[in-house]
Amino acid sequence: MPRRSSRPAPAAQAPEAAPKRRASARLSASEVEVKRVKSNIDLSDNSQVKSTAKKSKYFEPDSSEDPEESSGNTDGDESDSVYEEKEDGDSDEDDHEPSDLDEPDSEEEVKKSKAKTGRGRVSDAAASLKGKELWREGVRTGLAPGQEVFIAKPKARDAGGVPYKDETLHPNTRLFLMDLAKNNDRQWLKAHDPDYRAAKKDFETFVEALTSKISDQDSTVPELPAKDLVFRIHRDVRFSKNPLPYKIHFSAAWSRTGKKGPYAAYYVHFQPGSCFVGCGLWHPEAEPLGLLREDIDENADQWKEVLRAPAMRKEFLGGVTDDDEAVVKAFTHQNRESALKIKPKGYEADNPNIQLLRLRSFTIGRPISDTEIMSTDAQHRIAALIGVMEPFVSNLIYLFPLLPSVPADFAPS
Repeated sequence: MPRRSSRPAPAAQAPEAAPKRRASARLSASEVEVKRVKSNIDLSDNSQVKSTAKKSKYFEPDSSEDPEESSGNTDGDESDSVYEEKEDGDSDEDDHEPSDLDEPDSEEEVKKSKAKTGRGRVSDAAASLKGKELWREGVRTGLAPGQEVFIAKPKARDAGGVPYKDETLHPNTRLFLMDLAKNNDRQWLKAHDPDYRAAKKDFETFVEALTSKISDQDSTVPELPAKDLVFRIHRDVRFSKNPLPYKIHFSAAWSRTGKKGPYAAYYVHFQPGSCFVGCGLWHPEAEPLGLLREDIDENADQWKEVLRAPAMRKEFLGGVTDDDEAVVKAFTHQNRESALKIKPKGYEADNPNIQLLRLRSFTIGRPISDTEIMSTDAQHRIAALIGVMEPFVSNLIYLFPLLPSVPADFAPS
């Protein structure tokens, strides 16, 4: 076995470092290399190169176009156009493009159709929506490129030879409310805005003309503008189980402070088939409700005397007999929905006026037919009913000095 040498092995010579190049030089060299690779591709063999047709969704070239516009080859007759390949039968049926495309409605739909077919084809879903109103959102028209649809600006319903008057309600106002009850959505109301504006103005002029007649019956009611008397048609659906955005009626209230305030009010409700006239306090807050119960407990005879008036019993209490028990029963029956099931706090269950003390609303009213409210003497009829209700409202008003709190509107939403 040979003996190992104790001398250290000579150090290996390090390889010579390559000279550094600038970044621009490296970039130019890489570009040259890429170009060299591109130049080595043989474009003469059409079997190895497959073109992908890219067509704009707004424009489709005709078959008579110059092949040079759809191909990068400029050799004239020896063109590699994808359209020529399809004519020669070199490509399969999947590469065939339809000659007439419907214009898609949105970019999202284009993406979905491309993902499904791979060629940007538009589905024929527009045909399934054919016949629906074009003013509704989401309706597809199925128009070809360059085509447009002009929807006529909506106009108010024709008056039908019946002039609009301040003292009467026009038949078109009733027709609008009937249509709204069948189409209670924002899109419909937006498309029929002229009808809504005409009906709203008609009711407001009716209310303004009626205000002076109500003031003649009750001097505590001032002549306020319609905006302080007429309730909005829009509903507050934030905390409601009913998702309908609009009320299907017009309504107005008259009191010392108009439609809002702590005072008892007169109320007119115009809804086809459900019109009525009423008055009183609807769900007063705790402070005025406590004052009412105290007054009932101390002055029950005065309340019963107001309810026993002949005109009151005839018009609002169903013609009951002139008896305290009968008028109290008829009055509490009208306000039974919000009444307490048990005695209120601070009163005994055997109180002789416990039926009145359980109430949380103090209202009276009677329905009127559509014929009555649409007639030429409707305002005189309403004013006469308000004259009958005036003692009842006055009995409620004198209990309430100016209170710092303002309860909810008289009319329920």
